[in-house]
Amino acid sequence: MERAAVFDVDGTLVDTNHLHVVTWWEAFRQAGHRVPMHAVHRAIGLGSADLVAHLLGDGRDEGEADELSAAHKALYAQYFDRLPALKDAGALLKRLHGDGWTVVLATSASGAELSALRRAIDADEAIAATASADDVEEGKPAPEPIEHALELVGVPAERAVLVGDTVWDMRAGSKAGVTCVGVLCGGIPRADLEEAGAQAVYADPEQLLASLADSPLA
Repeated sequence: MERAAVFDVDGTLVDTNHLHVVTWWEAFRQAGHRVPMHAVHRAIGLGSADLVAHLLGDGRDEGEADELSAAHKALYAQYFDRLPALKDAGALLKRLHGDGWTVVLATSASGAELSALRRAIDADEAIAATASADDVEEGKPAPEPIEHALELVGVPAERAVLVGDTVWDMRAGSKAGVTCVGVLCGGIPRADLEEAGAQAVYADPEQLLASLADSPLA
């Protein structure tokens, strides 16, 4: 039977979390909201609507989410031509593909943003499918993105491993019934990832690649 390695992208394979923090912070600032950057950082990994709801709370103008999301997208798009892949991100995907894993991306990015991320990773030949924000009704921490990713490649949850950098990834993976692996390169502490369901935690793709033989991706 095939095995699936499901990867989050932002903060896991591409070093973009802090770019998202700054551009979301600026989008909120332009709209008159004072949201601390540390709070924005903890919300990265949620879909746009959920991120706005999480940060602005119950008293928010629900119609404002689309405007804030559009502002964030416009600000973040300035970086599309220079998004930095994390070291060995592409090599990790290629190695897993060579080892017989079916590699799938599960990300809230879509459209031009997703294309820019894939260019940065530079491992398209290793990626079997991508589950993007356009494909699901509920984003992480709901299990739907992970479930959809597995449906795309026909692999059951018990034969899958999710690699991600946020508590939202770990919660989504746990609900979907997959083995969860965390990475610290998105800036979330090890203890938080483990509490959310990570069964193993590595510093970044480079360390995971070097430790494959002893990892859940062995």
